[in-house]
Amino acid sequence: MAEVEAVLERIGREGVRMVDLRFTDLGGRWRHTTIDAASVDREILEHGLMIDGSAVPGWREVSEADLLVRPDLSATFLDPFAAQPTLVILCDAADPAAGTGYERDPRSAAARAEAWLARQRIADRVTVGAELFFFLFDDVRVELGSSAAGFRLSGSEGRAAGAQPYHPGNPGHRPHPGAAQLALPPADHMSDIRAELASILVSLGFGRVQHDHGAATLQNRMTFAASGLLATADRVQILKYCAHQVAASYGKSATFMPRPLADEPGSGLAVHQALWRGDRPVFAGQGYADLSPTCLSFIAGIIQHGRALNAFTNPTTNSYKRLRHGAEEPTLLTYAAHNRSAAIRIPYAARPERKRIEVRFPDPSANPYLAFTAILMAGLDGIERKLEPGDAMDRNVYDLRPEEVQDLPTVARSLDEALAALEEDHEFLLAGEVMSADLIRAYIALKRREIELVDTTPHPVEFQLYYGL
Repeated sequence: MAEVEAVLERIGREGVRMVDLRFTDLGGRWRHTTIDAASVDREILEHGLMIDGSAVPGWREVSEADLLVRPDLSATFLDPFAAQPTLVILCDAADPAAGTGYERDPRSAAARAEAWLARQRIADRVTVGAELFFFLFDDVRVELGSSAAGFRLSGSEGRAAGAQPYHPGNPGHRPHPGAAQLALPPADHMSDIRAELASILVSLGFGRVQHDHGAATLQNRMTFAASGLLATADRVQILKYCAHQVAASYGKSATFMPRPLADEPGSGLAVHQALWRGDRPVFAGQGYADLSPTCLSFIAGIIQHGRALNAFTNPTTNSYKRLRHGAEEPTLLTYAAHNRSAAIRIPYAARPERKRIEVRFPDPSANPYLAFTAILMAGLDGIERKLEPGDAMDRNVYDLRPEEVQDLPTVARSLDEALAALEEDHEFLLAGEVMSADLIRAYIALKRREIELVDTTPHPVEFQLYYGL
């Protein structure tokens, strides 16, 4: 009741005109329904609003469409971009009859994961950090029809931009090919855009925010302070929304596609996780890289279930254009201290409370609620089964000879392969009823429809290869 009163008081105090209820679908997209602030009462804030669940891909059939979106009154912010003063409230989906969290709702699954962890003996909470990459383009043209298909992307940093006319003239300064990481203005054309985005995120309570230029032209990197699993997943959704909006205000377009450019590195989503028991850092110890046996088993669980995890951490057909075997991407399921070529890295930590692992193969097309939850559950399964991760790979994995690679576990080679792995290996996700078999089936069906659309659509490269046969 105190939270309800606080929200109602805030609506009046801050002149809120609209209340926007936002929730996340299976694919990771934000969706929303909005109500004028004058109509918001205790009933809505306590119990939520009814929506048509059949309108959300992968959720309910039309014969049982009614579904509640239930506000989480601890997760609110004023929309920095709305023309009318708008209070955003993040929501869970709930079954209207039982009042319990809807089993296909990703955010509810993340909340169940934190609740399940709180009941465990080895740890009672997890902290999660995220490092996201994304591209900014000046012009995006996409055509898809029965007799036409193609795209054209352009940006002032792009490799073709040097010969383009610009008003009042072509600036000439661009990141050096192959050395764009951490580029400085004026070669970095996007620093002010990132700075504005960072300022907005700080104003929304993100804590410390760091940004810089990515390894590719037109690519950006953002990191923010770690928090609980649910809170960090919420912040990833907020960051994506703000990035799209800020980019649009500069006449640009942001994308979190893993690999939009064929001749540039792709975009990853590095996921940091650490377990705690009270104030004790569970991952700190005296073993390799000052890790505890518990942490090593957590790593082993991620390696063991790596291909099934790919269905959530790399959930698009485009994901596997980034995770190409033989490319300088984290495709080999190895672990090492400080080594950025390993799929699981142990960052340097000066103090035990900073000890964590970094999972490097995910990408930002992932639904953060499902991806963070799946990684946690894989690690907990490794702890439960006392798995061993094998020897660390303290070498540049990208330079290994073929005979040194052949026995190492790898990520999936395609989305179809990842979904097949998830079908065979998902028991670890069902522990504590964190995820349900129904959620997993619905998710796989949704993703298989995406694969079918890509597979049945003629591709421009096919015309290059086969048109003259």
